[in-house]
Order: sequence, then structure tokens, then C-alpha cells
Amino acid sequence: MPAVPDITLNNGVTIPQLGFGTFQIPPEETRETTLAALETGYRHIDTAEMYGNEREVGQAVR
Repeated sequence: MPAVPDITLNNGVTIPQLGFGTFQIPPEETRETTLAALETGYRHIDTAEMYGNEREVGQAVR
């Protein structure tokens, strides 16, 4: 399975180099799309209350 590469910060902490954005994904598509991103290797999910799909993102992360 492909993985999203990490970068190492100057303090030694590693973080995902890429994040999966959920902006403008309709709520009815968000759960499955976010699940696919997680299965692909994404570990940084960008979301916000104003996107209106945070419930579905949460369902995918569970």
C-alpha cells in the first residue's frame, strides 16, 4: 500500500507531508472518500466546521 511521506521538523518530530482536504466534498460522499484516503495512507485530514461535513469525517476516522 502506498504511504504518504513524512517530513522531519527541526525538533525531530515527523509529520505527514501531505494532507487530505475535505473542503467542497458533499456530506453524502465524505465518509467513503475519507475512508479511501485513510486506506491510501493519509494521516492528516483537513476539515473545518464551515465545510459542513465534519460528522461524516468523524464516521470515517472511527
